[in-house]
Amino acid sequence: MPENTTPVNPVDKHPRPEFAQQEQSHPGWTGPMDPPPDHGEDTYRGSGVLKGRKALITGGDSGIGRAVALAYAREGADVLFTYLAEEADEARETERLVQDAGQTAVSVECDIRYEEQCQNLIGGAVSEFGRIDILVNNAAYQMSQPDGIAHITTEQFDRVVRTNLYGMFWLSKLAIPHMPAGGSIINTTSVQGYKPSPHLLDYAMTKGAITTFTQGLAQMLAKDGIRVNAVAPGPVWTPLIPATMPDTTEFGKQSPLGRPAQPAEMAPAYVFLASPQASYITGEIVNATGGTPLP
Repeated sequence: MPENTTPVNPVDKHPRPEFAQQEQSHPGWTGPMDPPPDHGEDTYRGSGVLKGRKALITGGDSGIGRAVALAYAREGADVLFTYLAEEADEARETERLVQDAGQTAVSVECDIRYEEQCQNLIGGAVSEFGRIDILVNNAAYQMSQPDGIAHITTEQFDRVVRTNLYGMFWLSKLAIPHMPAGGSIINTTSVQGYKPSPHLLDYAMTKGAITTFTQGLAQMLAKDGIRVNAVAPGPVWTPLIPATMPDTTEFGKQSPLGRPAQPAEMAPAYVFLASPQASYITGEIVNATGGTPLP
């Protein structure tokens, strides 16, 4: 688990707004971000809690996905992760981090909006690893529309729903036959699923659905010994933010801690939920919101 021998004030642990105003085209890239995101490169210390596990992570090229891939590798897991074509350079960095931890890294270009690509992804993971112990449904799409629902096009709505819901549904359905008892599915929902921001209406809708899917699937799979949980982040400083939000200067300032999370601060929740220490935890949502109260 992360190194924590000295107490650290969480308010001041990472950069606080105001940030520089910055814009990128979608899906966004880590390199230009100011301040640079922290994925745990210099701080995460593993203790072998996932030794020998085989993990599949969607959207593992950057942001939360990269931090989870790094943490899983340092905990002893081999990692296969997805990326989009325009994220190939980002994917190579995640590969390097996993390999530097002494684990197998497999990056797969995959757009989870398409069922056939999801089928190929699961087939490839099984061919590579023989099984899937951990499935992290993390990839997501959002695009801010501050001018109201009239400006959410059918094209945008379709992309949000197919990425955030269809992909998760297909991958879970396809992976389950290849998951042993003791396996774990971890979905990424959001504070938006509970407290939707109007400018992220379609995205927030899907995050609420992910919470419901998680709780229902957990009950369905309990008899098979497969646990299903989710993490609900608050504001997290990832490339998706300058690529989809109109104002980055005060991003995360609304959190009671007064700043956004760094991806590295999300990874321990994913490690815990995948680990044997969470053997009696299923159907739960771990809220990592910086203090924002949720139901």
